Amino acid sequence: MARTSKCTLVLAALALHASLAVAQNAGGRDNLAMMQTFVSGLGVKCDFCHVGGVGRGGGRGQAQAEPGQPPSHMEIARNMMAMVNDLNARMIPAATGKDASANTRIQCVTCHRGVAIPGQLSDIMTQTAVKEGGEAAVAKYRDLRKEYYGRQAYDFGEETLITAASAIASGRPDEAAALLKLNLEFYPQSIRTYTQLAYTYTRKLDDAAAIATLEKALEISPDNSLIKGQLEQLRSYHRKP
Repeated sequence: MARTSKCTLVLAALALHASLAVAQNAGGRDNLAMMQTFVSGLGVKCDFCHVGGVGRGGGRGQAQAEPGQPPSHMEIARNMMAMVNDLNARMIPAATGKDASANTRIQCVTCHRGVAIPGQLSDIMTQTAVKEGGEAAVAKYRDLRKEYYGRQAYDFGEETLITAASAIASGRPDEAAALLKLNLEFYPQSIRTYTQLAYTYTRKLDDAAAIATLEKALEISPDNSLIKGQLEQLRSYHRKP
């Protein structure tokens, strides 16, 4: 009987050990899958979090930044995961009135779209133009377009640079004009770009350039009554810069 009990205990222990090993392996696979969503969602590599140094991340046992220092990437990732889980489980169902399983789930890529620090391209262009000038903004746009065009990271559509330029046209007309001229390289038939560029020239009191710009727009859209009205108005009080 003692031998039988002992064998039973050994078998039970082995079974428990096996079940724990299976659970750990499953957890490892889940963690690996989660890490892969980070990589694809943020367009980063493992060492974005798993590297020593304050504000970067850290390996095992080094996931927290020093007191008073910015949070590490690993800490930020954990906080973001908690936020996403809360949104999916509680906030979105409360907003939509639907069960959590019936809603589209938020993932890392939903906001990040393949970039580590998410942001609208129009905002990036506006900020760069204001802080560094039109030439720097144009260069940044070209770099981002070269790296990300065709991916989901940024919107390189016709309206992006128009939106950026319109935000700074009154106070920074030179920078706004640089962005709009860049837009015409990619969208040479864009009436909206021409009309915004004409407006930008008026902010510089350069009505001659504004008129010439609207005339080009009218060549593209000869029946556009809005452009005709703007041209007539400009010609009636043509100012000299």
